[in-house]
Amino acid sequence: MAKTTSQRKTRTTTPRSKASPSKLPKAVAAAVEAARDKKAGGVVVLDLKKVGAFTDYFVICSASNPRQVQAIADSVEEALKAHNQRPSLVEGYARAEWILLDYFDFVIHVFSRHARDFYGLDRLWGSATRHEFPDVA
Repeated sequence: MAKTTSQRKTRTTTPRSKASPSKLPKAVAAAVEAARDKKAGGVVVLDLKKVGAFTDYFVICSASNPRQVQAIADSVEEALKAHNQRPSLVEGYARAEWILLDYFDFVIHVFSRHARDFYGLDRLWGSATRHEFPDVA
């Protein structure tokens, strides 16, 4: 039986997956879940291991307002403390447009929607494998 057009898999230049957190390292998966628990939008994990980056993973997400940006960052930090992980660097917390949490092997980026569009971090690392997570309703 021939496959219909909708059943065929199309190949894109950037490998993508609708991932479950279980396919990622435990700490990265915990960060994803913590961000999603605070209703982070557009949650994406970029696997940078094959593109020669300074870290293995980027976790990127968006928030609607500065309070939510901070709440997501706080939630991620709390969740990772349970995994005995503490960030080596936290940048941008007071301004709450783009908070960066650096855990050496992975970096969490919590953006306001405007800052995410402006900086285009997703596009900058376009050759990385993307793991996308649906928004929480």
